[in-house]
This record gives sequence, C-alpha cells and structure tokens, in this order.
Amino acid sequence: MSLQPVNPRYKPYKGPAAGWGALNAVTRFWLDSKQPFKNLRALLKTNQNGGFDCPGCAWGDSPEDGHIKFCENGAKAVNWEATKRRVDPAFFARYTVSQLREQSDYWLEYQGRLTHPMRYDASTDRYVQTSWDDAFALIAGHLQALPSPDHAEFYTSGRASNEAAFLYQLFVRAYGTNNFPDCSNMCHEASGVALGQSVGIGKGSVTFNDFEHADAIFVLGQNPGTNHPRMLEPLREAVKRGAQVVCFNPLKERGLERFQHPQHALEMLTNGSEPLNTAFFRPALGGDMAALRGIAKFLLQWEREAQAKGEPAVFDHAFIAEHTDGVEAYLQLLDDCSWEALQAQSGLSLLEIEQAARMYRRAERVIICWAMGITQHHHSVATIQEIVNLQLLRGNLGRPGAGLCPVRGHSNVQGDRTMGINDRPPVTLLDAIEKRFQFKVPRENGHNTVEAINAMVDGQAKVFIGLGGNFAQATPDSPRTHKALQSCDLTVQISTKLNRSHLTVGRDALILPCLGRTDIDHQAGGPQAVTVEDSFSMIHASYGQLEPLAGSEMRSEPAIVAGIAKATLGNHPVDWDALIADYDRIRELIADTIPGFHDFNQRVAHPGGFYLGNSAGARQWKTASGKANFKANALLADLLPPQVRESGETPDLILQTLRSHDQYNTTVYGLDDRYRGVRGQRDVLFANEADILRLGFKPGQKVDIRSLWNDGIERRVSGFTLLAFDIPAGQAAAYFPEANPLVPLESAGVGSSTPTSKFVAIRLQAASGGNLLSSSAAS
Repeated sequence: MSLQPVNPRYKPYKGPAAGWGALNAVTRFWLDSKQPFKNLRALLKTNQNGGFDCPGCAWGDSPEDGHIKFCENGAKAVNWEATKRRVDPAFFARYTVSQLREQSDYWLEYQGRLTHPMRYDASTDRYVQTSWDDAFALIAGHLQALPSPDHAEFYTSGRASNEAAFLYQLFVRAYGTNNFPDCSNMCHEASGVALGQSVGIGKGSVTFNDFEHADAIFVLGQNPGTNHPRMLEPLREAVKRGAQVVCFNPLKERGLERFQHPQHALEMLTNGSEPLNTAFFRPALGGDMAALRGIAKFLLQWEREAQAKGEPAVFDHAFIAEHTDGVEAYLQLLDDCSWEALQAQSGLSLLEIEQAARMYRRAERVIICWAMGITQHHHSVATIQEIVNLQLLRGNLGRPGAGLCPVRGHSNVQGDRTMGINDRPPVTLLDAIEKRFQFKVPRENGHNTVEAINAMVDGQAKVFIGLGGNFAQATPDSPRTHKALQSCDLTVQISTKLNRSHLTVGRDALILPCLGRTDIDHQAGGPQAVTVEDSFSMIHASYGQLEPLAGSEMRSEPAIVAGIAKATLGNHPVDWDALIADYDRIRELIADTIPGFHDFNQRVAHPGGFYLGNSAGARQWKTASGKANFKANALLADLLPPQVRESGETPDLILQTLRSHDQYNTTVYGLDDRYRGVRGQRDVLFANEADILRLGFKPGQKVDIRSLWNDGIERRVSGFTLLAFDIPAGQAAAYFPEANPLVPLESAGVGSSTPTSKFVAIRLQAASGGNLLSSSAAS
C-alpha cells in the first residue's frame, strides 16, 4: 500500500485465486484505511440486510443467505472509499492543477476523500473553496445561458443509486434534453441492444438461484476472479456437483482455473484449492461469434442425424414453434457457413468446436454468461445475438437453470438504465414521465458517450456534468477526450475521490464532493437508504454505516442533483427539497413512473429486497414479432476493420485492454497484478514469447505501441515493457486506462457505439532508454 517506489518485477503466478493472497491483500487495505476498526464493522455489513451495497461489482447474492458477502476487490473498494485521508482546501492550496497532472492515477485517488466544493481558478491554476449555493448558481447560470439544452452533456457512472439516477433523468428531461452519455455505453450497451432486439428486454434472464440448477455454465469473455470475484463460488459449487463449466477466453485467467475459498477453514489450513472449469477454450480475439456458430452448426448436423435415425431430437421443437420467429433463415445461414471459415475466424480447431458443442448438447439446462470480452468488438451485437440463437435452439430460456446472463460491471449500472438514464429512451418511459409530471419531455434521441465527446470537440456541447465516474480516463482516444472536456465552458465532477477528470478542466470547473455507499446519509427526515439493482434484477436497499469525515461538507448524490435542479429550474416539476428530506418520496415517484416498482417502499424493506422480474425469463417476448427472434447475422468476412486495412500497414499484434487485479474500472488500488505475476508496474504489454522474438524484441525490452487507423491521427503510447505471457500467438494485452489512447473514437460497435477496446490493431517499435527489467526479473 505504500506509495514509495517499488522495484518492478514479473514472475508468473502459480497459486489459486482468492485464498491466502486475498486475505493478505484485504488486511493491507484494511490497515491502510487509517480507521481499521470502524471499517471492520462496515465490512461485516457489506451486502447484508440493513447494511450497504458493495460499491464494486453488480454481481448478486442469494437473498436468503445470511453469510458475510464480500470478496477481495469488494473489500478493497470499501476500504478505499472509507479512508480517513482527505483532499481538502489545504491540499488544493499546496498543488496547482498542472502539478497534479504529473501524478499517476493511483497517486491521485490514494490522497483520500474529497471534502469541500471547489472551483477552478484559472489565474492561479488552483482549485479554491466555494460554497454549495455559489456552485449551484454557477451551474444554473451556464445551463440557462445555453442556446439549447442539447448543448449540455449529463454523464452518469454506474455507482449512482436508483434515487440519484431517477432525479437526474427527471431534472435533465425537465431541462429539455436526452443527452445521457453513460458508462454503460462503454461496456454492456451491446448486450442491451442485442437482447432488446432478440428477446424484448435488454437484461439477463437468470436469477442467482438458477446457477444451482444449471447442468452447464458457459463463461465467455470474462475474468470473474478480478472483476466479479463473488461469482467464483457458484462456479466452484457447479463443478463440485458435476455440472460443466465451459470457459471461452484467450487468457487462461487464474480466477477461471483454481479457487481457494477464504471462508472455508479446512481449505485454507491445507492450502487446497478447487478447479473452476471442466473445459477451457482460447479463441481468437473477436472469434467468439464464429465459435458459437460452429457449436450451432454441429447441433444442426446432429439434429438431422437424429431425425434420420428416429432418435430423440436435439432441438426443442415445441419451444421453437411456440416462442420463436426466424429459425429457417438462421438454419440456412448455418448451412451456408463453411467449417473452414468458422475455424479460421474462431481461432479454434474443429475438434475443439465439436468438444464444446457436445458439452452444450449433453446439458439439459444451460446458462451462458458474458462480459466485456464479448461486448467491446465491432460485431458485439451480432455475437450476443448468436448467443441467444444458440439458447433458443434448445429452449434454454425461461426455465430454471437456464438462460442469458450478461454480467454487469459497476454496481447499479443496470439500475441507472432502469431509472431512465438512456440517450435513446423508450416511448413508454417518456409517456409515463409526461403523464406523471405534466411537462413536455424531449422526444429526440440524445448523445451517447462517443457522440458526446464529438459534440464537445466540435463546440456543439459547452457544459459537461459528471455524476460520478472518471470520464477523462474511462473513455477511448484519451487525448481527444481530454481536448473535448477542456473545450467546454463548464465541467462539473460529482465525486468521492480525486481523479484525472478533475484535472481536465473547462474554462470553469467545479468539484462537488459526494457521500459514498459506506457513509451515513443524514437528511431532515433522518438517515436515508438508497437502492440498487444487481445483475439479476434484484432491488435492495443500501444503508451507509460510517459517519462522514468530521468537518467535511460532502452531500449525497440525490441532494447534489436536487440542488442543481432547483437552482436551474426552481421547484419544477417537483419540490426538490421535500424529496431530499425523505427518500421514500423519491421512491413513490419511481413507483408511479417505472414499471415493476409498485409498492416500492414496502417491498424493498423485505430482507434481500425484491425481484423486478424479467419478461424473457417468463417467456413473454416484448418484440415487434411478439416472439423471441433468431437473428441471422452474416459472419464478418474479415475481423480487421476497413480503416485498419486502408492504413496500408499490417498489424504486428491485435491488442485487448483489461484490468489488473489491483484495479476496479479506472480506480487503481495499487501497482500489482497478483494473478498475472506483475508487481510495481502498469505500463506493460503482455505478448506471446514467440511473437516477441518474431518481431525482433526480447522479453523485458521497452517498446512504443502505435495503433492503426486510417484517419491521419497518430495514436501512440511509449515505454511499455514487453512481458512474455501465456497468450495465444498474434494477440497482446495491456491495462486500461493506460492503453486507452490507442483506441480510436470512431472504432465502435455496430449498433451499440461501444468502443472496441478488445480489438485494437497495433505495431511495435523499440523505445529509447533500454530495458526496464533485467533479463532475470523478466523471466
């Protein structure tokens, strides 16, 4: 946890996921919080009834289970937020913004909690303290002066509660725009688009309990050991009871190989561990769609053989006939795809595809899970629809132990969309808002994240307000995103910790410090709870457990949104102060407006909360056809985008960006990546040793990385250390946000506009300065 320089080292990790390594890491973060005994009490209330929802991932839990429910990275998130260190006016008096820009992202967030509203003073290049009233008046003045509400961008992070998100969208629509760039635009937007078109709802169809009944769980493009560690336990239990856990991931992540349960005493004492998969396939980057189509093609072949022999069918014909549309066109597509093309694009052999298909066929009930290894490609919408197609063939939707499971990232990113944070809102939502609040809502589509960045660069958007998150670092094409923010007349960041977005200032800039999940939210009506929605559509309450830092002026996110709204609109369309006095009143408005939230206050008081429901899980298809749709998407002729081919250069490698184990989203907890054996460094490039040698380099050598895109812009990062890693030939991996400058803003998913951070064509060249690691340390 020290910020003292650490000698960079790299040594492949051979231990299990979790276990003693996790306990050691949690202990270090707990002690480093400067208030360990208070935080221990808070940790014991994480994800508990009457406690607070973990500020980390969106993975759910059994509502009946009363065990302590936190994992290593969840505990890091809690202790990182619940620190005694503070970034107060005295801190900002010591540093200019230019000086702070020279620090690492890790150093910035390590400094502690933001405590007072601050305004940027360009004449001194420093943030200076301001009052809340003056801050709200400044925002209102800028918003009221715009020629159109569409010249403002209102960003939302997945951490925001349902109550904050609902007030935010209500205010922004009353102001007059649907400009809601959102963190979901950069992760699971493709899931929402694909599922909406295929099954009529953009959410997963399974519940937590379905994992206990699945015969097979397919895990695609996901690293739960780092990103959703609580998922490891149901995977381990599935393997123990004889279910198949089938993983598709180019990297053999330790969290998908072996797991040592920190709460199992015998396992810890004997240093034992359990396997977490029964088969592991390593496709090419972007090759998952071809692999899935290959599985479906085998199923079709076996279905025809079964028909010819009079044997039981492979397909669920009754389900297909009653509940689906478009199967004939899809089956024709399977016939038209050659095995040669499927093998070449998937990166898997025919035997591997057949093995996966046999495992799928043998299972009566299958859950397919996926994350950003699937969603951050040009053809992500088509790939997810291929997942749906496969499940439809055997009726693996709408019954226990089977279904679709997009595993969301940040806690409540799904809830924010449910509350109306949507740049392309459904008509039913707009009609409900208009009817309940009696004002004309804007009907035109707003800006997503990529569109918002372009609007700011072009001078069409002049105000940026960020409800949480770290927009400057989370987004692609970093220099252009920074330029976009700096071109604004006003940037506002509502945050708990200092990050680079605060240093990427418009002509006016504000930092508004907010309470976190761990903090008790005192309002006129007493301590308040907020609510969140997990990946399984469970809605539950979150009660802060720790008093906010003494002397701080932090306010809750709902209170900050209401303050901005009141200053801008007055008491229209609601009495904002009355809502903040008692959040039950916000939930009553949600119940009046958002489907599924009737009797919200009564139902959320139940231990574990309540299930919002899922129409696809109930086999109710809210599509234009009234059925679940097979989508016959053509396989890409070439995974390389035309703009790469037109650059006139051949890529050395195809890069994916990923998180380290000491990281959650853009929050960097430390400079180590335990499961990959990296210590004390982040500017690294994982590559196959044969590729390193083929390209004329040596492991441990520093290189500059340049991405290929035919638009005349050079995208380059420098001084990255080559690490020989167990990764398929032709591929590479690097951490984000460090590698985000390589992702072209225009390289986005078809139909989703999601940045293609898992498929970046790159070339390497030697960097000046020699090697960072000695040959022995790099081996």
